[in-house]
Amino acid sequence: MSLALQAGALPARVLILGLGWSGRVLAAQLRARGVQVTGTVRDPAAAPDDGLRRYRLQADTAPSPDLLEEIAHAEAVLCSVPPDAEGDPALRRLLPALLASPALRWVGYLSSTSVYDDRAGGWIDETSAADATGAVGVQRLLAEAQWRALARQRGIASAVFRLPGLYGPGRNALLQLSQGRARHVVRPGLVFNRLHVQDLAVVIIAALQRPTAQGLYLPSDDEPAPPQHVLAFAAQLGGFAMPPAVAWDDPALSPALRRFYASNKRINSRGTREALGWAPRFPTYREGLTDLAASLAGHGPALPDSAS
Repeated sequence: MSLALQAGALPARVLILGLGWSGRVLAAQLRARGVQVTGTVRDPAAAPDDGLRRYRLQADTAPSPDLLEEIAHAEAVLCSVPPDAEGDPALRRLLPALLASPALRWVGYLSSTSVYDDRAGGWIDETSAADATGAVGVQRLLAEAQWRALARQRGIASAVFRLPGLYGPGRNALLQLSQGRARHVVRPGLVFNRLHVQDLAVVIIAALQRPTAQGLYLPSDDEPAPPQHVLAFAAQLGGFAMPPAVAWDDPALSPALRRFYASNKRINSRGTREALGWAPRFPTYREGLTDLAASLAGHGPALPDSAS
């Protein structure tokens, strides 16, 4: 018999593998709805004191009995651990426990739009071919396939979220400008979509409430925009000077940064919005940065900058 969460209901217990920046935002929203949330990190002693139970998970160490017990009781597991050449290292370590868990009803994986090759500014959506040739995109595709295979084997719901660049409290152009870390990199014709981390949390919760087999989602904002436009808007909001412009192919930039600016695509998230009944609270970077500027001015808390 197929195992499934009841449509509209949230799971009682959620385990987040790789409980970093975006995971903490999701955890806060889930806990506000009465869900018990735990997570894994490389070093629990270094984690913030926010009341979340964290278990150590490292590639070269066997999972603890406490973590295995948690997996046996979690109804939903979401992974945000970066992939490696063999796919998802967290899934490799925990696969036997996940296969055996009597409670598991849903698994989710936070992937990336790096699974799509460069579109020269063209559009992608949920029906587009995932044709990545770069190492990171290929690794993401492998990890996605591994999570889907687990869900098929268990007969449970699954969701893959292919994400654009995330921003929000603790990670945004305003903070980068204020700390002197902003990069004004220009490539003519280049645009990116973005997604506020609070909107990501809402999307994941919506997917939990609408469990389906092999769900695929591309949440994004409404406006693919040049990165220099976003930086200029943040500079105007915060009263900062714009850093000097640097060409995207300048040899002084790191190879990783040049690769990042080499891919140019626009995201159409209409299918995701219709499937999940979702609309972004922050439809463009302007609303998102304006809200963050108010938080930085003392009208709301900001999360510390840390790995997601």
